[in-house]
Amino acid sequence: MKALKYVVLAVLGVALLRMAIIHFVPPVIDKRFNSTLVQAPYKASLKAEKIYQDLSFIADMHSDSLLWQRDLLQLHQHGHQDIPRMIEANQALQVFTIVSKVPKNKNFDRNPSDTDSLTLPFILFGRPFESWFDLTERAKVQADQLHLTAKQSNGQFSVITNRTQLKRYISERNNNRAQTAGLLGVEGAHVLAGQLGNIDVLYDAGIRMVGLAHFFDNEVGGSAHGLEKYGLTEFGISALKKMEDKGMFIDLSHASPALFADVIKYASKPVVVSHTGVKGTCDNNRNLSDNQLKQVAESGGLVSIAFFETALCGNSVQDAAAAIKYTADLIGVEHVALGSDFDGAIKALFEVRGLVTLVDALLELGMDKRDIELIFGENMKDFLINNLPN
Repeated sequence: MKALKYVVLAVLGVALLRMAIIHFVPPVIDKRFNSTLVQAPYKASLKAEKIYQDLSFIADMHSDSLLWQRDLLQLHQHGHQDIPRMIEANQALQVFTIVSKVPKNKNFDRNPSDTDSLTLPFILFGRPFESWFDLTERAKVQADQLHLTAKQSNGQFSVITNRTQLKRYISERNNNRAQTAGLLGVEGAHVLAGQLGNIDVLYDAGIRMVGLAHFFDNEVGGSAHGLEKYGLTEFGISALKKMEDKGMFIDLSHASPALFADVIKYASKPVVVSHTGVKGTCDNNRNLSDNQLKQVAESGGLVSIAFFETALCGNSVQDAAAAIKYTADLIGVEHVALGSDFDGAIKALFEVRGLVTLVDALLELGMDKRDIELIFGENMKDFLINNLPN
């Protein structure tokens, strides 16, 4: 009997330890990796405040909030985003991008594909067992998390998967701004695990934007930060065609120059770059050349500017505004959007409620209200209406 008692106590102890880890560890990791340079409350000029509050559709193309096991329905004092803060910030739509694998000791130059720093966090965060070692399951788990958030939000939050839903949501939000919405994307086509059938799995999970590469080369194509940095593979060409046929649009963030060029060659629909800087204001291998910017615009796509130091070569809202202005002058303001990379393990310029400060910085550079309307969301709204499946 004593032996049984010790076994029961041991099992109970392990269960309690696991519960404690799941409760306390995720917020600690979240706070460590998702810091903010300037904290709320945020101050802007009366003119900027007026323009910002008049914006009917504020949208952002890249956030990694789903990775951190954060309850998005609750207001947090850490990280960059949650639904209460999105509503307070008058944000209409956020693309939530799913991160499924990050190499150990990641850098912006050369990363192998044979290590993964997310396995332990998925275990410690209490994610379902099937997602611990399966990248496709990791994507599904995070997508399911956002759908569950919508169901539990009492109408404050919805997930958009097609243009009919989007148009209905826009109409409803015009009468009630106390709501916001999300759209699902993935960061890195390694989630396909080399199987075309997994495109259907992602689509059925509600995912509509696919970033082909992240920090390492994969079965679809090469990363700007991979070892070989190759272009589209034969599998990649087939995957690209199938994703376009289903109404999923392609994100070229982190793509190697060869992959970028191949997608421009083979794509039949507009492409986007969901979070980037530009070489014209910050010359590094993370950012886009003038020629690449022009190619995205010529496809009918969008370039979304990120809010962190590596993308901007600076840590001020003026640096972000300079990158936006440079891009708009080069390819036309109708091809520029916001791509914050909120909660992407970065020190962001501000959290979501600080977007208003960017209005002041753009006004200082001579951009007008209509330019700001387009950049802050109208361009993205039009793109989604034109490119989401029916």
